[in-house]
Amino acid sequence: MESVSATSAPTGLPPTTPNQDAIHATRYWHRLDDGRVQCDVCPRHCKLAEGQQGLCFVRERQGDAIVLATYGRSSGFCIDPIEKKPLNHFLPGTAVLSFGTAGCNLACKFCQNWDISKSRETARLSDSASPERLAAVAVELGCHSIAFTYNDPVIFLEYAIDVAQACHAVGVRAVAVTAGYICPEPRGEFYRVMDAANVDLKAFTEEFYHQITGAHLEPVLDTLRYIRHETSTWLEITNLVIPGANDSDQEFDRMSAWIAEHLGTEVPLHFTAFHPDYRMLDRARTPHETLIRARRLALANGLRHVYVGNVYDIGRGSTWCTGCGQRVIGRRGYDLLDWQLSGDGRCLACGTPCAGVFAGPPGHWGGRRQVVRLNA
Repeated sequence: MESVSATSAPTGLPPTTPNQDAIHATRYWHRLDDGRVQCDVCPRHCKLAEGQQGLCFVRERQGDAIVLATYGRSSGFCIDPIEKKPLNHFLPGTAVLSFGTAGCNLACKFCQNWDISKSRETARLSDSASPERLAAVAVELGCHSIAFTYNDPVIFLEYAIDVAQACHAVGVRAVAVTAGYICPEPRGEFYRVMDAANVDLKAFTEEFYHQITGAHLEPVLDTLRYIRHETSTWLEITNLVIPGANDSDQEFDRMSAWIAEHLGTEVPLHFTAFHPDYRMLDRARTPHETLIRARRLALANGLRHVYVGNVYDIGRGSTWCTGCGQRVIGRRGYDLLDWQLSGDGRCLACGTPCAGVFAGPPGHWGGRRQVVRLNA
């Protein structure tokens, strides 16, 4: 999942009335014979007595039901380049309005947004907006999409769905940046309204998932298969490469072979560099050479669009035509350098279509990150 970086000056917007009613009814739960109520949003299946919160912190039991306690609340809003999600094949060069809440349903020891995802303080959620307000702001600021990110939107599913639907009503698309840890029934409702998703495939071993994230691998693989074959959601995958934890050639080979076989060779895969954070401060940064090795193995397994991220590498961060080898989208970090695609995403040199979602010429947002204060 993408990390939050340094920000630029806030954007002034008309003030909005804070959402005073952050408690929202939810659907995915059931009562147990022992009097507890079980949450059915993610495979953790938290079983809650009165007043208890799930591991995610934002879903809690009140009376005989589970509610979302942070509906309409956020830790902040920013305009980002869509490439930061990372999404390289979805409306390249355009601006995306990004936000997250608090909490998370995973317990990653390496979390790079731990101050948000591990927060158990609703006071962090200083900004608020209704779904309709967010949709209007996205249009006002020229954002082509809105992204649920920084922490996992699965845990604030009801709010994310309502925001996505409000955005669709005004021509703005919805993006989920997620770990993919969600149960089948809510998964169907969630991805019906998502136009694109970047799923953080954290590793390709059950041992890593169990010991380092407190979760399991197979539900994530189920989500990937579901998105790719049962929805129209554009899919890209990120693997944060951690030295000594998930960086073996065998793991890179098995992961990329599985993606090619089960999801297809056109799904973009991003290998990104780790930096020490949260409870994994003893690990070194990922060597650039490791990312290059991972990319080479993935290409050998037939994947056509494999990127390296969080490092300076124009060649391996750019998009290349799978027909003639022409560089069709040049990138320096999050900035576009050149564009050799038609409006519908075909190589100008040979006509081969580039997998992705394209809508005319590229955007010109660049690599900027701009804070938005809705409650100025």
